[in-house]
Amino acid sequence: MTKLSLGSHPYMLGFEDLERLLERNAKSGNEGYPPFNIEQTSQNSYRITLAVAGFAENDLSITLEDRQLVIRGRQSDEYEGRIFLHRGIAARQFQRSFVLADGVEVGEAIMENGLLHVDLTRAAPEAVVQRINIRKG
Repeated sequence: MTKLSLGSHPYMLGFEDLERLLERNAKSGNEGYPPFNIEQTSQNSYRITLAVAGFAENDLSITLEDRQLVIRGRQSDEYEGRIFLHRGIAARQFQRSFVLADGVEVGEAIMENGLLHVDLTRAAPEAVVQRINIRKG
């Protein structure tokens, strides 16, 4: 049995870029850290919330790269010279990527009580009906 992909499915035309974007996101190293939630806040808006305890605003960056929302965190090494008897609080860098559909725009980002909230909105698509004329060849 042959595996069909979006780009090779006979009824899905023009989705090759989306397939490449999904493959790139799968290889981006998204692991379980930091934990996150995605909630739908209205019919056309979403909120991504990441648990980033210990990170300051300056330790985080949010970029939009080719329909891919990338959130990175890297803490400064302020623990140099300190002796820990137990170190259970993670102080590592991370990268989280989310693929955004066409029409989804990134709104504001808010830090609150160790949580990073990123708001997204989706423009309501217009219903378009186009009539194609048939000419004799």
